[in-house]
Amino acid sequence: MSKDALTMRGPVHGTKDARRVAIGSGVGAVIETYDFIGFGTAAALYFGTAFFPGSDPVTGTLASFATLGVGFAARPLGGIIGGHLGDKVGRKPVLVASLILMGLATFAIGLLPTYAAVGLLAPALLVFVRIVQGLAFGAEWGGAILMSYEHAPWKNKGKYTGIVQAGFPVGLLLANLTFLFSVQLGSELAWRIPFLASILLVIVGLIIRSKVPESPVFDEVKDSGTIVKSPIAEVIKTDWRNIVKGIGLRIAETAGYAVSITYMISYINSQHLADKSQTLIALSIASAIGIFATQAWAALTDRIGRRPLYIWSTAFAALFAIPMFLLVNTGMFIFIIVTIVISYAVCQNSLAGAQGPWFPELFQAKTRASGASLAYQISAMVSGFTPFITTLLFVSYGWMGPALLFGAYALIGLWAAVATRETWGKRERELADEATKSTPNTVNA
Repeated sequence: MSKDALTMRGPVHGTKDARRVAIGSGVGAVIETYDFIGFGTAAALYFGTAFFPGSDPVTGTLASFATLGVGFAARPLGGIIGGHLGDKVGRKPVLVASLILMGLATFAIGLLPTYAAVGLLAPALLVFVRIVQGLAFGAEWGGAILMSYEHAPWKNKGKYTGIVQAGFPVGLLLANLTFLFSVQLGSELAWRIPFLASILLVIVGLIIRSKVPESPVFDEVKDSGTIVKSPIAEVIKTDWRNIVKGIGLRIAETAGYAVSITYMISYINSQHLADKSQTLIALSIASAIGIFATQAWAALTDRIGRRPLYIWSTAFAALFAIPMFLLVNTGMFIFIIVTIVISYAVCQNSLAGAQGPWFPELFQAKTRASGASLAYQISAMVSGFTPFITTLLFVSYGWMGPALLFGAYALIGLWAAVATRETWGKRERELADEATKSTPNTVNA
């Protein structure tokens, strides 16, 4: 790779706003994750009886997880819209709009009537707001990660995008802590309060995001007159192979999470291996560790490259698939905590940390938002319906079915990592070192 190619990564030393942009993007990621993942927790613990009552709890769980999947199915469309606008009008407007849309949809969930009050209208409304959530979340990631990536110094892309990626475990932690508190309030308030409380986070996020500057890379593309008329069509035509590989990379992380976390908390609860409070405590511990783990994994890719970390992490996840369930099946709380921590802080966070810098580097600047968003969000359809599929596998094959599915997802990620080019190898790091030494640092002057 030439030095000219590296310039499409932004200023050598980054911009003076790099840290503020990363934190602002990360705060938005916290809020959007709180909103979107909170739905998964509520689906696993409450929505089966609130919106899909019936004599068979498995049926209620399946219906609840199907609704969860609808939001994930909407994410690619949100990614297409957000990616298109991100490449056409800028990264920042997409960030602000997606946050507003997510906030309104999540607040609305807290106000929804239950099946007992309005019958079939209740699950219909739940599906509708879940679709809106999916559209907003699909548009969010591309803008947030690119803003941070394109403001960051060449040699610290992983470190800065890691701040954004760490927003997801922060959001997960806040959601679980809120549910842990609200579980004491009774079955209905227990799931309403977390969604209603999210509006406070949205207000804070909007204030922060409104003050961050636009990406310098997008400004350069705009000033040079190279904005593409149809970014989505262009990236599919010229970079479809990287999109396919990106989907494979992402499936290992997001669909693996759907088995090891989203489905697992339902499995632990239904098999009476731990109560709801214990499950939420385990998730909260894993989330807290995940905040620092994600940043550490992301920063590690600045030193060793993106690809090696992904290969080792997906290989480990494949080997951990069966032991993960064996540990949980002991019913010992300490083993449940250890399992969830490993599943999240190692198997999931390491991949998320590497994705932050790797996905933007796979695509040209003029179609980067569209390409990265497509690869990232199309895989969400697989992960969205994974808890539903995993529940069916458990009914037919017991815990071995979900375990083997988790292992299969890890192997897909391993294949994709082997097949995808390294974007921050030894040569790129040497060129970045040379550029850093030869280019005056006006950021801190």
